[in-house]
Amino acid sequence: MFKAVILLKRREDSSVQEFRSWWIGEHAPLARQLPGVKRICFNVVESEEALYDGISELWFETEKDFEAAYQSDIGKTVAADSMAHVSRRDRMFVKENVLEPTE
Repeated sequence: MFKAVILLKRREDSSVQEFRSWWIGEHAPLARQLPGVKRICFNVVESEEALYDGISELWFETEKDFEAAYQSDIGKTVAADSMAHVSRRDRMFVKENVLEPTE
């Protein structure tokens, strides 16, 4: 499974509440339409002093599927919508290492 982590910083002219309302209420439904996406998690950063305001996690079968999703019409719309609302977007591709708690 291929995982992308995307860190977002809201524009300076956008309040924290405006960012959250747009991101969860408008952007998330667009992102859910990405072809081939297997899972999406939008993490709202609670601290208003943090470097980022939101962290999204997107899972695809392969990196090729991720690239194809963002080359599609909806993928281009998702990317353009992000860039219109953020001052910074950093993408990282990660390998998950899930650890189960020991008892």
